[in-house]
Amino acid sequence: MSAVSDAPALAIRHLKKTFEEPAVDDLSLTIKSGEFYALLGPNGAGKTTTLRMVAGLLNADAGEIAICGIDTAKDPIAAKRVLAWVPDEPMIYDKLTPMEYLAFVAGLWSMDGEVARAKADQLIDVLGLSQKAHERCGGFSKGMRQKVALAGALIHEPKLIILDEPLTGLDAGSARQVKAVLRHLVSQGVTVIMTTHILEVAERMADRIGVIAKGRLLAEGTLEELRNTSGAHGATLEDIFLQLVEEQPDTAQGAPVDRHGAQLAGALA
Repeated sequence: MSAVSDAPALAIRHLKKTFEEPAVDDLSLTIKSGEFYALLGPNGAGKTTTLRMVAGLLNADAGEIAICGIDTAKDPIAAKRVLAWVPDEPMIYDKLTPMEYLAFVAGLWSMDGEVARAKADQLIDVLGLSQKAHERCGGFSKGMRQKVALAGALIHEPKLIILDEPLTGLDAGSARQVKAVLRHLVSQGVTVIMTTHILEVAERMADRIGVIAKGRLLAEGTLEELRNTSGAHGATLEDIFLQLVEEQPDTAQGAPVDRHGAQLAGALA
């Protein structure tokens, strides 16, 4: 099944997943092509479970997922070809160098050798990996490994990129590089979905923001739309987020949310 040109980048309908209790509970959302979407929520909200189902790493109990118009249940291979998934814990091969890793990933996608090398050189450069391009990844910091994993996810030029806490472990300079790459991709029509516990990043970068708790969508929209919905005109995203999650009993699994943000990082990790 081929992608529909005017279809949304991601369409989720009545998605459900239960472990010991519901993790994703009748979740529906639509993300437009070329949009930067931040998905926020407290611990156990269902963010990562949802994204793993979208990426095809976890089967849904019920519901439908379409990526660029491709039904993931009917044609999972075609859906994965237009998708990239970058987890919060980078999964790369320690004995390979970044260049070797990118060549390996490009081979999995059956990319032309010359095209793959040119793309790898470009990614190595823009992500600041040039000095480490021929060193084995086993000695890299988490931040460096995260950048290598991101390069691997981007080499086949996906239309939809899903990143789970992509800035974790990055220093300020590396975080700026990654954010610049992501914004450039969005400007080129690529769709980015990101979870993050750094609310300032979501506030500054995202075109739209979704807040979920207990597997349900509490609110979504631009920052201004969220302000209007919450009735908190001029509020920061942190203010809006805390207001939304505090209205959900036991949202943080027994850990109270500190309105002043002292426990915010723990609640959103």
